[in-house]
Amino acid sequence: MASNEFVVPAQYEDLTPAPQVDSKTLNRMALRSYWLQSSFNYETMQSGGWLFAMIPGLEKVHTNKNDLAASMYHNLDFINTHPFLVTFVMGIVLSLEQNKLDTQTIRAVRISAASPLGGIGDALFWLTLVPITAGITSNMAIEGNIAAPFIFLLIFNLAQAACRFGLMKWAYKVGTGAIDALTANMQAFTRAASILGVFVVGALTVTMGGTQINLTIPNGTTRSLVAHTVVVNNEDAENFASLKGIDTEEAEPGTLAMTDVDGNPLKAVDGENAVDCGIVDLGNGMSSVTYGEVTETEVSYSVASTLDTVLPKLVPLALVLMLYFLFAKHNFTPIKGIVLLLIIGLLGAGPFGLWPSIW
Repeated sequence: MASNEFVVPAQYEDLTPAPQVDSKTLNRMALRSYWLQSSFNYETMQSGGWLFAMIPGLEKVHTNKNDLAASMYHNLDFINTHPFLVTFVMGIVLSLEQNKLDTQTIRAVRISAASPLGGIGDALFWLTLVPITAGITSNMAIEGNIAAPFIFLLIFNLAQAACRFGLMKWAYKVGTGAIDALTANMQAFTRAASILGVFVVGALTVTMGGTQINLTIPNGTTRSLVAHTVVVNNEDAENFASLKGIDTEEAEPGTLAMTDVDGNPLKAVDGENAVDCGIVDLGNGMSSVTYGEVTETEVSYSVASTLDTVLPKLVPLALVLMLYFLFAKHNFTPIKGIVLLLIIGLLGAGPFGLWPSIW
């Protein structure tokens, strides 16, 4: 029984190079690249969206229907690349299609050009552009600036649009030479972008990390003498004359003692000396009396204050390093990291009271 499966020929029927594709068609292809992942699947990944974006260009370079069918068929092969940089690969492939190279070469170039763009795109966008832009605009949003989210979306979408349309035309113009330009500096570029991204994440940890240990430990009590000043008539002022100097360490809380105007306990041995220092005749039948009251205040040890003295933002840093360890050493996914932080936050703010309360 004969198979009905389409077989891609090694060569196109019409090997005459096609005319240059116009700028309008290239822009249509770049615009269609926004739908690259619209039919994403786990067998050929982005192939459906890829072919949808390539069709305007393929129709321009393949006037032979059999060649167009063969080109569309092999362009449905597996492809997986960064969606914002896909037009780089599209421009190269379109250049090869225009010059009617053999289909196996076009397939090989498509895969070799698409593969390294994943790491480059992640370093350029997710590790650099997004952290920097989001860090700046989130601070604006916290301060109540309603334009902050719109500024973020504007910068992000302008950057990716510039990449899509710019790379489409540049890659088509230089053809396979673009691959050499990409791979020659790929390692240095990705390393520099990654370093910048890590630097930004570190800065965001300091500026945005507000987690602190809200724990205080009782540490005994302290005594002090609180000064009170009252104005009474001269007769009532004599009632304060019996108050003597006092030892605040030995006296019971609530004990009264004559003080000077600064609240210091008097060292008087009798009421007369106390009156001379703690009672001031105002000359109108009234006197100003200053006396002190022994108070006892509980003292507590604040973990947050101590940590801020040693190393501010130590707790956010520890959380970031914990996540880095889990991601690097235990293959944690971002979703697992988010869930872990959610659990830590809920338990710490609720039953254990480690963080500031969220209830």
